[in-house]
Parts: sequence; structure tokens; C-alpha cells
Amino acid sequence: MSTTPAAAPLTTADAELLVDTARTAAEAAGVTVSVTVLDAGGHLLAFRRDDRAVLISGETSTRKAYTALQLNAPTADLVDLVKPDGPFHTLPTALDRPLLFIAGGIPVHRDGRLIGAIGVGGGAPEQDHSFATAALDRLGRLGR
Repeated sequence: MSTTPAAAPLTTADAELLVDTARTAAEAAGVTVSVTVLDAGGHLLAFRRDDRAVLISGETSTRKAYTALQLNAPTADLVDLVKPDGPFHTLPTALDRPLLFIAGGIPVHRDGRLIGAIGVGGGAPEQDHSFATAALDRLGRLGR
């Protein structure tokens, strides 16, 4: 029997790097945000809300991360699927889960395996997505 080695889990240091990078990207754009990082089990690894970020951004960043993790897809790619004519239009209300289909959540992979997710809330959806992407790009560049 052959076994595939497990990918290294997302660490607290990885999560802090993701948060710091997303916040730096947001700050450079003049946007205040909240950033959430979850591990593969959906457990909170890191969270930060900028002092001036709207309060709801904490909830939206967490729900975006959770949605990206559960569906293993960027939330930006899921928006059209839940529109009234989309194939999953009832999904947001069918489950008793904190799903949110707004851009800004992205799954985190290592060695081809899902190890967590990042969610950013507080800016326009496209901005939140770009801040999360910048964070993942930096994590990848560092080989982590």
C-alpha cells in the first residue's frame, strides 16, 4: 500500500504572514480591513481588524474564509453560482453554515492539498480579493 505524504499544515507563523501581508496591501490602497485565517479544519489561526475598519468586516472576512475552505474555491469564483439563475442559488440558505459568496475568500494549498483559507473584508469585493491574493503570493514566494 502506498501512502501520499501529508502536506505540512498551515502554521501560526504562516497565518500571521498572511494577515500582515493582506493588511499591508490594503493599507497601501488606503483601505481598512479585517483578515481571517482558518486552518484545514475551519479553526481560527489568526484574525485582525484594523481600528477603523467597519465592524461587520470581521464577520465578512471570517465567512469568506470559511466559504473558500468548505468549497475549496475562491469566493470570487462562486458569486455567479448563487445568483437566482445559478445552479447553487439556494446554497446560502439551505445550510445552517456561515457561508458568504462575496469576493475576498481564497483557499490555501500546499503541495496540492487544502491546508486552510484566508478571508478579507472591509474593502470592495475586488479589493478584498486582491489583498488576499497578495498574501497568498507572498506565502508562496517564501516557499511556505
